[in-house]
Amino acid sequence: MRPPQPGNLPLELNAFVGRADELAALASALEDGRLVTVTGVGGVGKSRLAARAAAATAPRDGVWRVDLTPLRDTNLLEHAFAEALELTDHTSRPPRQVLLGHLAERELLLVVDGFEHLVDACAPLVRELLIHSPGLRVLAVGRRPLETEGERLFPLAPMPAPDAAALFTDRAAAGLPGFALDDGNREDVLELCRRLDGIPLAVELAAGRLRALSPAQLVARLDDRFRLLTGSRRDGPPRHQTLRTAIGWSHELCAPSERLLWSRLSVFAGQFDLEAVEYICAGDGLHADDVLDVLDELLAQSVVIREENPSGVRYRMLDTVRAYGADWLEAAGESARMRRRHRDWYMGLATWCELDWFSPRQPEVAALVDTELPNLRAALEFCLTERDEAHLGQYLAGTLWFYWVGCGRLAEGRHWLDRALDLDGGHEDSRLKALWVLGYVAVLQGDTVTALGALHECRDEAERTGSAIAAAYAEHRIGCLALVTDDVPRAETLLRSALERYREIGELNSNVLMGQIELAMALAFRGELADAVELCEDVRRVCEDHGERWALAYALYVLGFAAWTRGEAGTARELLCESLALDHRFHDLLGTVLSIELLALFTAAEGDPAEAAVLQGAAAGIWPSVGLPLFGSGNFGGPHVLCEEQAREALGDERYEECVREGARLGLDAAVSRALRTEPGNERTRRPPRREGRGGDGLKQGELRPGQRA
Repeated sequence: MRPPQPGNLPLELNAFVGRADELAALASALEDGRLVTVTGVGGVGKSRLAARAAAATAPRDGVWRVDLTPLRDTNLLEHAFAEALELTDHTSRPPRQVLLGHLAERELLLVVDGFEHLVDACAPLVRELLIHSPGLRVLAVGRRPLETEGERLFPLAPMPAPDAAALFTDRAAAGLPGFALDDGNREDVLELCRRLDGIPLAVELAAGRLRALSPAQLVARLDDRFRLLTGSRRDGPPRHQTLRTAIGWSHELCAPSERLLWSRLSVFAGQFDLEAVEYICAGDGLHADDVLDVLDELLAQSVVIREENPSGVRYRMLDTVRAYGADWLEAAGESARMRRRHRDWYMGLATWCELDWFSPRQPEVAALVDTELPNLRAALEFCLTERDEAHLGQYLAGTLWFYWVGCGRLAEGRHWLDRALDLDGGHEDSRLKALWVLGYVAVLQGDTVTALGALHECRDEAERTGSAIAAAYAEHRIGCLALVTDDVPRAETLLRSALERYREIGELNSNVLMGQIELAMALAFRGELADAVELCEDVRRVCEDHGERWALAYALYVLGFAAWTRGEAGTARELLCESLALDHRFHDLLGTVLSIELLALFTAAEGDPAEAAVLQGAAAGIWPSVGLPLFGSGNFGGPHVLCEEQAREALGDERYEECVREGARLGLDAAVSRALRTEPGNERTRRPPRREGRGGDGLKQGELRPGQRA
């Protein structure tokens, strides 16, 4: 039997749960570097991970832990190292000399834990020990780096929800025998772990509350998490006995300017960027020129986390850390002022994005709003709950029309618009904008009553107040409503009038192009296919000139159907596939599902009724996320009806329904891949259709009439 390894590493008293990948990565880092520092927010499990990783090593002279958490006097730092190494020296030699002499010929791992409050003294000591002790390795554990030569950083993230749930279950069972994760509590436990950011300390403290509360009750009480999550154990470090003191330990280590920025950063929801921080958080004790340096310190101390996404470098705070800062912001009496500055910044961002939507930056705008959505929601919530701010909420909800409509957020847009318009904002222009946008959203959802009410109110008020732009948008969307409810003559009249109004006021943007496309649809439904194609080709040219891609997708949709009706099946599929790819890129569910419906018809005409039925099932699975399927329109529904008739006749009812069910099980990405014939393993990617469709076969009145030649 191998003799016990020398050292003072404490034994584990409960199960080590999860973190397998982190353990392997940390072990690799220890093999490659002599100084590795595990960093992370308080309570994230740095010490436990480091101890487990250290225990797996086998240096000749052991693993020794130096716990610096209780130490306050830097003059005693070297004594603390010597004491941890069990060095007894009664001579007059300085303790640093004793340390250097002891370590010079030894091969060991030193775990230096809780150094952050002594970093200025600890970093040079560790560096000197490493320089003079070739057999020494150091595993440092703290909320910030040592920032010394040769250091390899190992930032530790919170646990993912499944691992955190496993930790919760293990700790809960220790205090409440028989507790297990099951169908009755699984969703509550996962939600609890998610809202606690997967911070192991918070999860363990929550598990300790199960003696009095159920998981569902814990979730309900999380808004007051710092009062709820107090621990009863007396043997843990004082800074870990409650969640508040765990986070508060980091707060105590911050300079006044860092505490100030921490509190002000709490107004952000989700990720944020440097420019937003500089605008919102500077002033009154924090100069704009100092913001970057102070933010960098908070990053170093793991208060703020750096992340990268398609929109660039971003930052965020864990919800628990943010909530602690919010308490300080409220105590300082700055909460309302900072939330107002936050609202102003994101109001400006939304305004800029609306303008930039009609440009080559459209995809970047969509990605940016996706990223900033939590902050935009916070800004909307502030406007709609603060006195005298409702008009700004109406303006902001209306300004984001391009996102609600163009990026698959109809339901959320409807939520904010309804709330905003329930309030009396006292500013006519803001209300008119919110009204026509609500009408637009309701049209696409198939909610005719709401759409009519909002759009007629908007048009009447616009005419009364002389708002030419609101009148044009209202008339445009009333025309769009007539189109989807099959009143084609009225749709043509209204859309032509709206386009004329746009020309008179010099309005040109994606909305105007959509009006032109909708007019093309109306003409096509009336059998005037050549004129419809001419309008959409004009839209295509304007889109190319301005870099517009969202409206282009709808123009391609019409052009694709026109090509198919002319018998040009190959061209039609190419155009529809391009349209679908664009729609999917923007997450425009309406455009996506319309294109899939049309591609199903093409597929049936090509001689593959089973695949056509699968695509119809896929479309059926998407429609509930949009609104009324095919708007309940005979014109828009014509291709669907024809495709179903052909597929049922070829397959029989039982096989057709089986294929539809198969398609309904596809997720959105898989449905799009299937329609584009790019899904791995889809046999249609490996073989041509059995016959080339002639296009236009069997179309009936009201289905973009057959046989028309452009």
